[in-house]
Amino acid sequence: MSLTEYQRKRRFDVTPEPSGAKESARKAGKALAYLIQKHRATQLHYDFRLEWNGVLLSWAVPKGPSLDPSVKRLATPVEDHPLDYGNFEGVIPEGEYGGGTVMLWDQGTWEPELEDVSAALEKGDLKFTLHGKKLKGSWVLVRTRGFGKNPTRPSWLLIKHRDDFASTEDVTESEPYSVVSRRLLADIARDGGGDVAKASTGDPSVKKRRSKV
Repeated sequence: MSLTEYQRKRRFDVTPEPSGAKESARKAGKALAYLIQKHRATQLHYDFRLEWNGVLLSWAVPKGPSLDPSVKRLATPVEDHPLDYGNFEGVIPEGEYGGGTVMLWDQGTWEPELEDVSAALEKGDLKFTLHGKKLKGSWVLVRTRGFGKNPTRPSWLLIKHRDDFASTEDVTESEPYSVVSRRLLADIARDGGGDVAKASTGDPSVKKRRSKV
């Protein structure tokens, strides 16, 4: 696992994203980090990230996670990200890779539900438990054949297991705010000098927004 591809795609003298060049050593026994960043770039998507072997394994989930076990969400693998990316929320300048607004939508820790994570990733069947602020309980990432414009490229499906945290609630609509700043995408864009109109298209409609109170 390497950050070479991540670093190759970005100009760190322009983007506020962390370079990952000075990653600190992980403390023994510390729980593995989990997070989701809601990202309004060219298209809205949710970046699902799990800490493993010193990096954040990452998948782009176009429609966001679903708490409904009958719903399978497409998850496209993307380059590994540095661990300190897990604290990033802000605006990536337009014209840069991933240009747009990033929200820290959920964060917490995760536990593998099997002993050999590397083998599970290789097999394409990773079962795990999330301890997030919005997502909890048992989940699975399953590799499948690709879809859309590049069907030969492997894709994954993010699926909720049936447990006490399963629900038909649309969590992307009912929980639209950042878990660290309680802001919507439009607020983050406004505060960071980004494209507010573009960012606002990733926020729920006024009628569906929950009160911040």
